Amino acid sequence: MFIDKAKIYIKSGDGGNGCTSFYTEKYVSNGGPDGGNGGAGGRIGFRAVKNKSTLADFKFSQHFAAENGESGKSRYSAGKKGKDLVIDVPVGTVIRDAESGSVIADMFSDGMTVYVAAGGNGGKGNAFFKSSRRQAPHFSQSGEKTLEHAVTLELKTIADVGLIGYPNVGKSTILSVISAARPKIASYHFTTLSPNLGMVSAYDDTFVVADIPGLIDGASEGAGLGHDFLRHIERTRLLVHVIDASGSEGRDPVEDYKAINRELVGYDPALADKPQIVVLNKVDMLTEFSVADKIKAESGRDVILMSAALHSGVDELIKTMYFELKKLPEIKPLEYEPFEFAAPDKEGFEVVRTDDGFEVFGGMIDELARNVVLDNYDSMQYFQRRIKESGVDKALRKAGAKDGDTVRIMDVEFEYYE
Repeated sequence: MFIDKAKIYIKSGDGGNGCTSFYTEKYVSNGGPDGGNGGAGGRIGFRAVKNKSTLADFKFSQHFAAENGESGKSRYSAGKKGKDLVIDVPVGTVIRDAESGSVIADMFSDGMTVYVAAGGNGGKGNAFFKSSRRQAPHFSQSGEKTLEHAVTLELKTIADVGLIGYPNVGKSTILSVISAARPKIASYHFTTLSPNLGMVSAYDDTFVVADIPGLIDGASEGAGLGHDFLRHIERTRLLVHVIDASGSEGRDPVEDYKAINRELVGYDPALADKPQIVVLNKVDMLTEFSVADKIKAESGRDVILMSAALHSGVDELIKTMYFELKKLPEIKPLEYEPFEFAAPDKEGFEVVRTDDGFEVFGGMIDELARNVVLDNYDSMQYFQRRIKESGVDKALRKAGAKDGDTVRIMDVEFEYYE
């Protein structure tokens, strides 16, 4: 099954919790805090591999999560870092943020690895909070939680040359005679259901040719299979426009030429600027010998006469593609400003009125939840100080809080007084 677009959900690992522990040993009294830090969560990354040619792996597996960091342990033992998760995708896959459509990465070359989501930080153990004023902290920090993100994967075949044209004009047959590729070939529409790649050798050099299937009238607007595969033309340096000279499908070769070019422009006007080689295939079945002259007049280009079934014109096509490619720049990755997922907001908060009072929530409150142990005096002192310094009391007053109103922050409820 060929799938060249997929939506998946990725989540880096949560950080491990810090440990609250005190050193204990026989004959040793008043052992100090020895709780270790939690380990960081694993990262999420993508790796381009050349042995994959479709995104079918993501049809049924859509949720991917890296390993969480381990919690800290006693005796200053830090928790183990969570394992990174690297997801293999075909070379040529473009990764986008599903919400904004912004490009996160273009997996352009084999082995390329990009990490797109960092793991959560591990929480600090109580040994970290020991100070000259606070000799025995009975609290530690929770690990940082991470968010799940939706991303889209879009495969764009990387090839030097793209074979384009109506179904059943002989593109697959041409690919099979100019390379070692063996695509499925039959005399009915849409035999080819995915781009087939072939390596062509010429003058001690090689280049990649892709058979782009499914172009019909209205392809750029979603008709047939063409819309699904037009994106694969974007990466090519050169187009070989294959036309059925025989008219065996009951179509006019000149009109076929015009129609396919209209579909290219309809999908992306930039495709009109791509160099084209025009091939008139099946000339062994040609009945009207003026067809070649008409195509040449319409295109303004020389036309290669070919019969792929009889291996006629093969050398001329390979030679023409080779010398045309020599004039063109190499394929390059997309030019884009890499998108990065926003870091969690650790300062913002919001006050809302509820049926029984007011509630304060937001990034600052979530961060406080990592740092506060509600039944510890020192920790609660820190909590109250942060609430005051951050302006929560002023925000409550602005929201209409009056003396005696109930305010809820995390799992703490208290009465508000100015």
